[in-house]
Amino acid sequence: MLRALTTAATGMEAQQTYIDVTSNNLANVNTTGFKKTRANFQDLMYQIQKAPGGATSQGTESPTGIQIGLGVRTASTQKEFATGSLKQTGNFFDMAIEGEGFLQVVLPDGGIGYTRDGAMHVDENGTLVNASGFPLEPNITVPQEAVNVTIGQDGVVSYQTNDGQVVQLAQIQTTSFINPAGLLAVGGNVYRESGSSGPPIVGNPGENGFGVINQGFLEMSNVAVVEEMIHLITAQRAFEFNSKAVQASDQMLRELGKLG
Repeated sequence: MLRALTTAATGMEAQQTYIDVTSNNLANVNTTGFKKTRANFQDLMYQIQKAPGGATSQGTESPTGIQIGLGVRTASTQKEFATGSLKQTGNFFDMAIEGEGFLQVVLPDGGIGYTRDGAMHVDENGTLVNASGFPLEPNITVPQEAVNVTIGQDGVVSYQTNDGQVVQLAQIQTTSFINPAGLLAVGGNVYRESGSSGPPIVGNPGENGFGVINQGFLEMSNVAVVEEMIHLITAQRAFEFNSKAVQASDQMLRELGKLG
């Protein structure tokens, strides 16, 4: 009977993790470039009381055996990098990647961060930075005299001078990974490379499978509210069922205690 108690307890813990993940998805439903997380679970070890195929008599064997599971555990949480919907903002420096790829930003420690959040701003020096002040990599500085700044789908940044000349300013490069789900999420809509993600593959937007850049747009979160609400209800019900299993096991132990 104690086995049922511990097994149900692992179920309650797993559903709590599921609710935690789902709550974070819902909390970031309006976060630019946010990618929803999925919780993956695995069953625990089994107590093998009779192995499948074991002999039951001379010339016969057990077709299934007796295997009693000991519960569940959280195996991993995984980011899903499906592209979110694009929202038009009209801001010259906003950009959304339609397809595969990440923008690169220089972090305070000098390392490179990767983001799908294309909400860019110009600082006091004319440098393109994100909301946290991290500059784009490669660095792009917009001259004070620049008007009508244009970001092409291929990542080419150009502007028009007062006399009508078009000047090419820079080339935005994007990055992809063999396993983007292995990236380390550090908050602030930024990821870091990890041993599981593989090394960054750098290229120009629109080339070699990289997505194109849409100027004046932002990529919204890929969280589907209705889907997450269903997950939330499912996890809540599963938590309640495991709680009922604990209560039932406790009641049966009490009855056994009375017999003693």
